[in-house]
Amino acid sequence: MKKFLPGDSVEVSSKEEGFLGSYYEATIIKPVVVGNKNKYLVEYKTLLTDDEKMFLRDIVDATEIRPSPPIIPVSEFHLFDQVDVFANDGWWVGRITGKKLSNYQVYFDRSTGETIGYRFSQLRIHQEWENGKWVVPCQLA
Repeated sequence: MKKFLPGDSVEVSSKEEGFLGSYYEATIIKPVVVGNKNKYLVEYKTLLTDDEKMFLRDIVDATEIRPSPPIIPVSEFHLFDQVDVFANDGWWVGRITGKKLSNYQVYFDRSTGETIGYRFSQLRIHQEWENGKWVVPCQLA
């Protein structure tokens, strides 16, 4: 398992109902040991405290954290490309099912089962963190 250092940019998976499969950008503040579990204090980059005055901080299990993925430059997306969509303050996995005007239609098979349109700027190539490496899953064209 990767060890993170204070200041590292990471993404934290959500275990909350309705948010499963989503990832939220954060910065590692410091490692925390709770019992025999490795955890980290993180500060989210997009989630705010209830009073909306500060970025939310939380202690999360190391298994819920991955490094921020590298940026893969693309000029367009194609039918059936697996993508991450930035919506509701986090990244959600979906698949391109079409294009209408300037919006890509994305189907969320891992979460809501909905198809929603998004601008190009809200999308990135989906990558999985596997065995300490970023991997682009095979596209199902």
